[in-house]
Amino acid sequence: MSNLNELLELGLKFHGHKCPAMPMGLKAGLYAMEKLGVERAKDGQLQVILELDENHCATCFADGVQVATGCTFGKGNISKTGYGKWGLTLIDKKSKRAVRIVPKAEVMQKNKETEFMKMRKSGIPASQVPNEIVQPLFDMVSSAPFEMLFNASEVFVYDWVDKPHTFDTIVCNECGEMVVERNARVKQGKTVCISCSGYEK
Repeated sequence: MSNLNELLELGLKFHGHKCPAMPMGLKAGLYAMEKLGVERAKDGQLQVILELDENHCATCFADGVQVATGCTFGKGNISKTGYGKWGLTLIDKKSKRAVRIVPKAEVMQKNKETEFMKMRKSGIPASQVPNEIVQPLFDMVSSAPFEMLFNASEVFVYDWVDKPHTFDTIVCNECGEMVVERNARVKQGKTVCISCSGYEK
């Protein structure tokens, strides 16, 4: 974990503001990688399944996970279940080994009772919370041992099967924009994108 400070700095730049959830996700990702004995994914070697949903507190967790593991929405090797939890399962596709990491409820509860969370709940953006309030939380998460922050499952078998990337594209007959072929629709005999088709999907 000699590169923790570098990853935290990268996480701050990527995420855009200082909060405790981003380093929590970063540390969760690092812990999962340590448990599996794997390195950060340069391509699609690893897969993350996040249990986050949309529009709830501490979804900043996801950015920390991406920075730590190299599993990103751009690479397509991270997905969300929509459970509204902060668990993550990291899968090593080659060995088919996986581990689930989840922040301890008492740690999350303690954070919920902080001045930082009171300000966030009142509608103050994270970037406008005074540094003297957020920095101690950021430092606590960043420096705490994995075992203090998280529960970890035993390593288990997960036979993940990748969906192959498609390189088949066409140009929409109406707007003239490129669209992935499987996302094209037929409208009055023309091949068009979903936006031009009038269909929901």
